[in-house]
Amino acid sequence: MADAFPLHDRLALVTGAGGGIGAALALGLARKGARLVLVDRDPDGLARSEAAVRALGRDVSTHAVDVTDVERVAALPEAVAARHGPLDLLVNNAGVALAGRFADVELSDFDWLMDVNFRAVVRMTHAFLPMLESRPAAQIVNLSSLYGLIAPPGQAAYAASKFAVRGFSEALRHEYAGTSLGVSVVHPGGVATSIARNARVGPRLDPAEVASGKAAVERHLRLSPEAAAERILRGIARREPRIIVGRDAAQVALIQRLMPVRYWSLIARAME
Repeated sequence: MADAFPLHDRLALVTGAGGGIGAALALGLARKGARLVLVDRDPDGLARSEAAVRALGRDVSTHAVDVTDVERVAALPEAVAARHGPLDLLVNNAGVALAGRFADVELSDFDWLMDVNFRAVVRMTHAFLPMLESRPAAQIVNLSSLYGLIAPPGQAAYAASKFAVRGFSEALRHEYAGTSLGVSVVHPGGVATSIARNARVGPRLDPAEVASGKAAVERHLRLSPEAAAERILRGIARREPRIIVGRDAAQVALIQRLMPVRYWSLIARAME
């Protein structure tokens, strides 16, 4: 595997590109000279991201696709190849959240989150793998989370999905060791996006408790999407296997390594 992965003139696909980290990644890639394929289920967000990329003079196409739609995901590689040629960089960024302790959420909501956060990553990777394998150098980048390193109470579904993304990515990286295809897994800390505000909520939760919990989470979302995207892009260019984003994520990752079983007792006290 090459030591570096220059982004200029690469064809990059970003899911969840209509807002948050995905939109910031799309713009950052465009500034570095990449060509873009933007995927999101929100056509309005896609249009805004497309306009920002086009303003920089970069080639871009958009696809209003829900990444849980099996048939449409399977059809994407042919559409991308017909419009741009082969893909060099796949960024699986799309994600959702679910608020509430495991006993308070519906299994249907748990399955919905797993479908977006994990199964869609698997499907997108599987769909584009033959194309990526054919390139002289290619990269798969999967967004896990700080909660792919630790598992707080109230985040059983989200942590399960992000630990799954981490495990899938690490196994895939080991399978392609020594080849031209690299795999990076990203662990962002508190990034100021709308994912917490837009989280689904367990039906048995008290509304006041939900509002208080979301406000508490929002206070920890301090890093801008643009700063997070810049860190991720540096990691991609360096082909880093694990990309830790934010001081909070770096600190928590260290605590988890030092206290792999009892980390939450220390982190909970620090949060209080």
